Amino acid sequence: MIDRKTMEADAAVLLERVGVNVSPRARVRELGIARLQMVEIAAFGVTFVIVSAGIDLSVGSVAALSATVLAWSATSEGVPVWIAVILAIATGIACGLVNGVLISYGKLPPFIATLAMLSVGRGLSLVISQGSPIAFPESVSHLGDTLGGWLPVPVLVMIVMGLITALILGRTYIGRSMYAIGGNEEAARLSGLRVKRQKLVIYALSGLFAAAAGIVLASRLSSAQPQAAQGYELDAIAAVVIGGASLAGGTGKASGTLIGALILAVLRNGLNLLSVSAFWQQVVIGVVIALAVLLDTVRRKAGATPVTAGAGGSSGLKGPQAVKYALAVVLVAAIVGGLSLFNNGSSSSNPKVGLSLSTLNNPFFVQIKEGAQAEAKKLGADLTVTDAQNDASQQANQLQNFTSEGVDSIIVNPVDSDAAGPSVRSANKSDIPVVGVDRGVNKAETAALVASDNVEGGKLGGKALAEKLGGKGKIVILQGLAGTSASRERGAGFAEGLKAYPGIDVVAKQPADFDRTKGLDVMTNLLQAHPDVQGVFAENDEMALGAVKALGSKAGKSVQVIGFDGTPDGLKAVKEGTMYASVAQQPKELGRIAVENALRAADDKEVQKTVKVPVKVVTAKNVDEFTG
Repeated sequence: MIDRKTMEADAAVLLERVGVNVSPRARVRELGIARLQMVEIAAFGVTFVIVSAGIDLSVGSVAALSATVLAWSATSEGVPVWIAVILAIATGIACGLVNGVLISYGKLPPFIATLAMLSVGRGLSLVISQGSPIAFPESVSHLGDTLGGWLPVPVLVMIVMGLITALILGRTYIGRSMYAIGGNEEAARLSGLRVKRQKLVIYALSGLFAAAAGIVLASRLSSAQPQAAQGYELDAIAAVVIGGASLAGGTGKASGTLIGALILAVLRNGLNLLSVSAFWQQVVIGVVIALAVLLDTVRRKAGATPVTAGAGGSSGLKGPQAVKYALAVVLVAAIVGGLSLFNNGSSSSNPKVGLSLSTLNNPFFVQIKEGAQAEAKKLGADLTVTDAQNDASQQANQLQNFTSEGVDSIIVNPVDSDAAGPSVRSANKSDIPVVGVDRGVNKAETAALVASDNVEGGKLGGKALAEKLGGKGKIVILQGLAGTSASRERGAGFAEGLKAYPGIDVVAKQPADFDRTKGLDVMTNLLQAHPDVQGVFAENDEMALGAVKALGSKAGKSVQVIGFDGTPDGLKAVKEGTMYASVAQQPKELGRIAVENALRAADDKEVQKTVKVPVKVVTAKNVDEFTG
């Protein structure tokens, strides 16, 4: 039997193997326990669904929606916090009931019904928040705190939810009904079970647990993020399956789900600590999930008896089930240990710097990384680069990992300026200097902010577009990722630049999240409402290039497009004439200066609080002269 102490010991060994020295109390915390808490709470709810031979793809969206409802009702509407919490929980239950109704009475396959709720829940969270993060009430934010300085409150919530799950599965009528329905739904119905009603309860429970996970996640980020918890539904399902549950139904335990989530957390966090690319992490985790399901399939074909919570005693972790857990642990240890040996050659006494970028799926941030790597190599520093994939919670985990590793300094390009605050404050407490790059961090201390003068760039962009249109015309604005200082400052600067041109009419503003595909979609929709638009200002080149695609032959002729960043693709479009101009930054210079300042701060040398890198409007006239 694999008990909790054994798992913690294995985890501690893995951490020590990768060179992380932590106190016994801190070890569980350094396991990536923060992400584990949210995934585990959601996974407990998904356990009910999978045991009953269903699936729930909506838990991530329901978590985000519930957190958004709480923050919105407690702040914008002035509802007492305790009522707001009840509303958030009720939202999760309501979403689960809708899933249950669609599946039980609408006869929709669980995959389709919950896939629809995934889209609806995410859409509603964006509608309520208008796409912007909502700051959490201070009283609720305490859920992300620790007791006694070492025991996180979310861990207590996770333990309580786990005990409730074990109690429901092993000691209640609805729990036994789940196993009966998952084992053979028709036989359960003929035995007198009201299968349709039971499914309503099962999916309502999943929604309730998802809501709890959303509240805990948002409290940790100190804000409700409408785009939060993306992909958590897959992690939750993976945790349940790795923990011994069968997608065919009839098998599963709360303890197994806990072990499955812990295995995933150790694996993911170990890969992060070893600086393995986020892209390769997805490959490794996918292989682990596939092997877990394959092992379950082999076990079932061999005629092993499924283990349920109703079996009683401690037999749930004996025999084939214990072998499965043992193999999973060995596999994780082998992967992390192997990668540790592979990376041992790079260990040195050089100063260590962690760089967390909001995304590497954007040429601007790729250039920041290249500039940072070149400077680190020049100065003899070891630079670890992580990709948050535009997920604020994932970035929070990465920043906490850097703090746990005891790096000499941290550079962060926040996904969201508010959400990065708690993790940066943790680094502050550990006396690790933090440097912001391109975007600032709110409610935390940073040694320096290295950024382009976004306000000045916005002004230059407004002036250039207005003059190109002769001082009059209708324009639209494609805004960046809500909550980021870069989007806010560029937009404010552009508005300032237009004040001298009263003939320019801004007919629409829509967020496209700094993404080319979203820029294409948003611009296509805006053209339906405003076919006579004459100009477009996009807060980065990627969105501008998406707008160019949507405009087709109009781009550069009847409609003038200005972007921001001066990326290679953006400058190419300027040269070709489909974009009029790009307010060009120098991303490699941003990365270089950020590393320089991070190392200076680590040596307690004086650094400027704000370092502004100049910007320049690049048009077809001077594009050949611009080197970036």
